[in-house]
Amino acid sequence: MTSNPAKLAEAVLLPGFAGTTAPDWLRRRVADGLGGVVLFGRNVVDDEQVAALTAQLRGERDGVVVGIDEEGGDVTRLDVNTGSFVPGPLALGAADDPELTTAVAAALGERLAACGVTLNLAPCADLTLAAEDPIIGVRAFGSDPAKASPHVAAYVTGLQKYGVAACAKHFPGHGAATEDSHVALPVLPRTVEELRAIELVPFAAAIRAGVRSVMTGHLVVKAWGEEPATLNRVALTDVLRGELGFDGAVITDALEMGAVSGAYGKHDGLGRSAVRALAAGADALCLGGAAFEAEHLDACVAAIVAAVAAGELPLDRLEEAASRTAALGTDPAPATVGPVDRRLGLEAARKALRVRGDVRLAGPPLVVDVQTEPTIAAGPMPWGLGAHLAELVPGTRAMTATPDDAGAVLAAARDFRSVVVVTREAHRHPRVRELLAALSTVDYIRVETGVPGPADEGGPRIDTFSGSYVSLRAAAEYLA
Repeated sequence: MTSNPAKLAEAVLLPGFAGTTAPDWLRRRVADGLGGVVLFGRNVVDDEQVAALTAQLRGERDGVVVGIDEEGGDVTRLDVNTGSFVPGPLALGAADDPELTTAVAAALGERLAACGVTLNLAPCADLTLAAEDPIIGVRAFGSDPAKASPHVAAYVTGLQKYGVAACAKHFPGHGAATEDSHVALPVLPRTVEELRAIELVPFAAAIRAGVRSVMTGHLVVKAWGEEPATLNRVALTDVLRGELGFDGAVITDALEMGAVSGAYGKHDGLGRSAVRALAAGADALCLGGAAFEAEHLDACVAAIVAAVAAGELPLDRLEEAASRTAALGTDPAPATVGPVDRRLGLEAARKALRVRGDVRLAGPPLVVDVQTEPTIAAGPMPWGLGAHLAELVPGTRAMTATPDDAGAVLAAARDFRSVVVVTREAHRHPRVRELLAALSTVDYIRVETGVPGPADEGGPRIDTFSGSYVSLRAAAEYLA
């Protein structure tokens, strides 16, 4: 590998970009040695188009890293236009069958390999620990480290079966945070002892399973200092590499996220954050969860080169980072793009369902899909039970409502013997809870697609633990 600092700086960068084909600036950078890219929903039409896009990038240079943020469930990029073909992690944890989790992850890995993806930024090794957690929720396999860890390991094993590198995230664990690191800098209310006993357990399981990469979280642990883990040598070098023994690639969460950019400044500050992350022990630098431009890469490269020249960043540390990043560009196993098969995902989604009370329909129902903003990580995608149940039960009326539409829902409910109200983490949305209270005169069946709320909530209910296509379909089938 080259010892040219500018070439090495390019080799550790993984930017996002806009569009469903590679823009000219990106193709030039890839040909000149850019580490790779990360794909998001804005880059996806269907599997055939993604395969063509990745082939376009490899036409510029073999070995380019092609990453994607495809967790399945509520956070999907391949199925951004339809809803995911597999349930999310919390649903797999609820099904509690690690062999099934391995099979689901392998199906995802095979599909990604066929699309030409070499790195998947999944699974979440976070735990669902705080009721007010705004960003992890259904993306975790559960709240108990002893129960979630076998699923994290199973997911890594399945995903990597087809040569696609898995990435355990968001080290040291985001689930106890009550702020979203996309917009603010969370401080984990944890001691080092608590982290070892709880949050770090799933990461240790992923490492034992051979996970090829770990993503840092922009999270402050006061015992490790004031800087977030992404920029913190104690977190990355002493704990992740030293204590946990991880020797693969450390990938940063996007450096322009509010937790870093808000605290350390934008533009010039982005380059400084890149230097600090590398010095702390990170290898690959993610940039541009939002659409990115070439000049931002130039700023990062310039800052890294200047840091090497000043002796602030040792050249051998940069060489090590570039080598580890390049290892994530290994071509995945040969696979063929074909029709998406939802049968395995439906099997897992059915096994995850939790039903309380009598949820039998007395006739064609009114289905009220209560719309709330998805998390930044998930972004907009198809969601709702109405269309599924309308297909299965003739006479069903599907209605989309906001939390302010109690009057319209009550008026519509008068014409139906059965009402189904569908929510997404109602316990986190006061206006949704107010809507449910306003419907107290209606005998309705509730379908909760997010993290379930308090167990003492009354009324018949189905928990799906995921808003994926297959989870909503499974709930519709059960009701029908």
